[in-house]
Amino acid sequence: MGLRIDRLATLYVADPLRRLRFNSKGSIPILMYHSIADDDETKVHPYYRTATAAMVFASQMENLHQSGFSVIDPAEAVRRFREHGTAKKSVVITFDDGFRNFYTTAFPILNRYGFTATVYLATAYIGQMRLSFKGKECLTWNEVRELSKHGISFGSHTVTHPQLHDCNASALKKEVADSKRTIEEQLGYAVHSFAYPYAFPETDTSFKERLRDELRNAGYENGVCTTVGRPGPRSDPFFLERLPVNSDDDARLFRAKLAGSYDWMSQPQYLVKLAKTRMASFGQRVRHET
Repeated sequence: MGLRIDRLATLYVADPLRRLRFNSKGSIPILMYHSIADDDETKVHPYYRTATAAMVFASQMENLHQSGFSVIDPAEAVRRFREHGTAKKSVVITFDDGFRNFYTTAFPILNRYGFTATVYLATAYIGQMRLSFKGKECLTWNEVRELSKHGISFGSHTVTHPQLHDCNASALKKEVADSKRTIEEQLGYAVHSFAYPYAFPETDTSFKERLRDELRNAGYENGVCTTVGRPGPRSDPFFLERLPVNSDDDARLFRAKLAGSYDWMSQPQYLVKLAKTRMASFGQRVRHET
């Protein structure tokens, strides 16, 4: 395991400080998973890994169960924020991409504890026959329908999983609207939730406004992104913060994330994005002037 400065800072600085003075009962953790498998990610820094081994995932779900957490969906989280309802012991469990191992591995574990989840589908890779994305097999529409009958909810993760920030207006609209329409046609009911693929460009306010408008126009009511943290009453309902989880989240770090001790990561994350944005802008200006 590589050195995890984020883990050290969370457990030995942020968590003790939170216990002394931090109170955020209005926040609800939204966990972000991708693949539930023993993928080899040794060449990827632990912070950026997206695979969670089945045994680790089962341990994390047992942790939630023993701690008395109830699982809700994003819509219920937003409703509680708006009505200032209690968020105590509530958690949202989400999965991006729609990999087959959700059906074969994650769902049986969730079902063991009576938990549900929200799965965000990149619809170009969900078919009547088995398709793959990023080298992993994806769900079929028959499996999606079966999971839906057992209480799993589904949302859009675009059509082709592009960098939306780089899309023109027409492509952005198509990715947002067509994915929603396809899922609704396959499931027979309205889809209201959207998950932003890749790193969320939170520093680009004009893009966020355009995307929010497209989501509203398409009929979405809420959404999640990759900004780190736990959302609360002040969060944008279309860009709810999430907590990334993978195999390297041991029990202490997992509990600290649920409690809010990992929320500090949103600030350095924002500053890094801001620095990259300004460097890119500066580079474009230099090229233009020369």
